Amino acid sequence: MSLDRRDFLKLGAAGIVVGVFPGCATSAGEIVRKNGQRVVIVGGGFGGATAAKYIRMWGEEKIEVVLVERNTQFISCPMSNTVLGGSRTINDLTYNYDTLKKKYGVKLVHGEVTAIDPQKQTVILADGYLSYDRLIVAPGVDFMFDQIEGLNARVAGESLPHAWKAGAQTVMLKKQIESMRDGGVFALSIPKAPYRCPPGPYERACQVAFYLKNNKPKSKVLILDANPDITSKKGLFTAAWKELYPGMVEYRANAAVMKVDVAGRIVKTEFEDVKADVLNIIPPMKAGMVANMAGLVGAESRWCAVDFLSYESKLQKNIHVIGDSVLAALPKSGHMATSHAKVCAAAIIELMQGRQPDANPSIANTCYSMVSNNEAMHVAHVYRFNAEKKEMIAAEGGGVSAARSEIEGTVANYWLKNVLADVLL
Repeated sequence: MSLDRRDFLKLGAAGIVVGVFPGCATSAGEIVRKNGQRVVIVGGGFGGATAAKYIRMWGEEKIEVVLVERNTQFISCPMSNTVLGGSRTINDLTYNYDTLKKKYGVKLVHGEVTAIDPQKQTVILADGYLSYDRLIVAPGVDFMFDQIEGLNARVAGESLPHAWKAGAQTVMLKKQIESMRDGGVFALSIPKAPYRCPPGPYERACQVAFYLKNNKPKSKVLILDANPDITSKKGLFTAAWKELYPGMVEYRANAAVMKVDVAGRIVKTEFEDVKADVLNIIPPMKAGMVANMAGLVGAESRWCAVDFLSYESKLQKNIHVIGDSVLAALPKSGHMATSHAKVCAAAIIELMQGRQPDANPSIANTCYSMVSNNEAMHVAHVYRFNAEKKEMIAAEGGGVSAARSEIEGTVANYWLKNVLADVLL
């Protein structure tokens, strides 16, 4: 756990104790609250950062919020595919947490969670621990590398980046594309749904094709999709491939990758072996590791079942789950995570005051896909709680764009700006 010197002095003034957590080899104790109640949030992505901000905005000064995040900077996954296309850099999508700390009073702890004890209501880090009254877990996704022979986290980090968490792997993949020979093959594998960002892989195919069309026009993008069909915006994506990148993008359904030969740059599906110059293998996904630490994942599921009125876990009391790790017939997206976060934040405030949360929550999701440097299309839906099914159900009236356009591309850029402002500013 690391705090800068200014934060350390402030927390010291608030009351730090030094002690030993039973059974833990640590000399650091807990940041002790003097008054009021505490919410600890693990994960500072779209969901976790939004929850931290809104609890402080809505919950009065008496609710202390501690946000635990391993990374010192926030990098947006939405629009990160445009880094591969060349219209953005990773720095354009990188932000800090300063406003959450200075404007809203969120206490930010950079560190790695090593354990969660739901009975003692503690979050344990490598060199300290935090107690909580309510815990929000927003861990995003982790990858099921064991589903693909020859692939693991080390290989992904060193030579076959999935780049499905924006950052260093995005930059690595971009460099591999730039180093491709003209006439080479970029092979992109898509896992079976559900996975983070349903339209994301198809947008990536467009962005890579855009770069290749302008720099290596003899090259090809090959999509190996484990699903029986395109999972999102099918008509819009197929039209973009045909009209913007004729003959460059090839799509193959029911083509789950089973094995990878890293040295030979070969992937094996059920029906064929495919050799490519650049392999972009996106593994199957599951709830983030922290969710498993807290016992939030059901024995027969990869995801976390929640009560949609509060996002409280159905397995652990006083622990709430938001974002991609939630078990639901909802898209796993950054915007959806912010919607979870606001419902959860409002519910926790009510519960802490001995009241019941809203019995009829509604949430929204909008997702833009950039298919070139300036054209985009979107999908948007509103979801309402169905008391009989106890699920969030899509309301009438949502849907996808009539067509891609430059106007939507402009709106997409403003959408990203506004969503990020809602999360961090």
